[in-house]
Amino acid sequence: MTATQTLSDLRVDLHYLTRVEGHGNIVVDVKQGVLERCELTIVEAPRFFEAMLVGMPYTQASHLASRICGICSVSHSTASLRATEKALGVEISPQAQMLRRLAFHGEMLDSHVLHAYLLVAPDFFNEASAIALAGKKPEVVVRALRMKRLAGDLCTVLAGRHTHPVALAVGGMRHIPTAAELADLRRRLVEGRADVEATLDLYRSSPFPDFARETEYLALRPSEGYGFIDGDIVSSDGGRWPLERYPEVVREHLVPHSTAKHARHDRPSYMVGALARFRVNHDRLHPRAQAAADALGLKPDCANPYLITAAQVVEIVHCVEEAIEVIQMLLDQGLQPEPLGRPTRTSGEGVGAVEAPRGVLYHHYLIEDGVVRRANCIIPTNQNLANIEADLRAVVPQILPLGQAAATQRLEMLVRAYDPCISCATHMLKVEFRDS
Repeated sequence: MTATQTLSDLRVDLHYLTRVEGHGNIVVDVKQGVLERCELTIVEAPRFFEAMLVGMPYTQASHLASRICGICSVSHSTASLRATEKALGVEISPQAQMLRRLAFHGEMLDSHVLHAYLLVAPDFFNEASAIALAGKKPEVVVRALRMKRLAGDLCTVLAGRHTHPVALAVGGMRHIPTAAELADLRRRLVEGRADVEATLDLYRSSPFPDFARETEYLALRPSEGYGFIDGDIVSSDGGRWPLERYPEVVREHLVPHSTAKHARHDRPSYMVGALARFRVNHDRLHPRAQAAADALGLKPDCANPYLITAAQVVEIVHCVEEAIEVIQMLLDQGLQPEPLGRPTRTSGEGVGAVEAPRGVLYHHYLIEDGVVRRANCIIPTNQNLANIEADLRAVVPQILPLGQAAATQRLEMLVRAYDPCISCATHMLKVEFRDS
């Protein structure tokens, strides 16, 4: 078969799609040009973190929750803390809020750089991995590692360590960084603008596949700013809900081919993550990030899932610029030691939500006499699974004329674009075409 021949029969039977909070398979069947089956199957057994949270003292819940993900540990810790603080009537100071924001910027930068450079960029250089890319374009990988180190150091200074934070606590922060530590981070972030601009240049010239499928986009929208912590749930289809009403919006359901739940709202599926945040909150971006979106050709009505990575690059610009501004605000007002906020009650129910790198993350706790009695956690990747399947079904007919090799790459790139909780795998899909 030549590269330009149309595939009328296509069989994709992938085992396994790795680093997606477990194991998954992709199965695609096309017979005589008709798509008969297209599934993204998650086959990993449940991890039971919600059950492990039950019986935990409220002071320890966030530390366990941070272990749910090694990439998004600040997100899980923060969502857990907000659920606990709302349940027990705990107030946190403006300084603690800003320090948590900074830690969140560090995690967002770390995750987005990992995805954009080490998982996605090799596709645009026709390389199979970041290791191969380092041989061809060492300056690209060195830049990525330099940016990741800065992001990791930001997390370390604010949260106590790079992964699984220890400084974040119910009521605020157990550790206050010094002015010298923050000033040094600000200097490095300003110097890092050159790497951010080079990242923008890289993706401005990258050939993203031309594909679009309109769907519903859900993201948090706070009262002001392009925030990652708290806010209301907002839909691109219209509608705004307080976090406590999330069960009306996030309708989880089981599917026969997956041990992971899918989710829908009014449509059969929806998207969360960087592109959803951009769709809902593009007017709140830092001016430099808005300029970056324009440079990438990213429009507020973008419906191309391949451009999730472009939206992540825009958020890299935003996080760097906002981190610089927040640090300056903290330095100007002076860092003050302060006690943790105290609970006003020992029992209650609360919902905490944040925008993790991959989308809206919910933690919902019932606490009685200081102990977690019920917990519900809804992960961004699970919310995206149905939408990934819908995108796969839509893209398969489009890629059939491309031939085997190009069709394989498009399938890989589409799933990879969603950044489905991958820690270190780059060539995430090994696709096998077989006769039906």
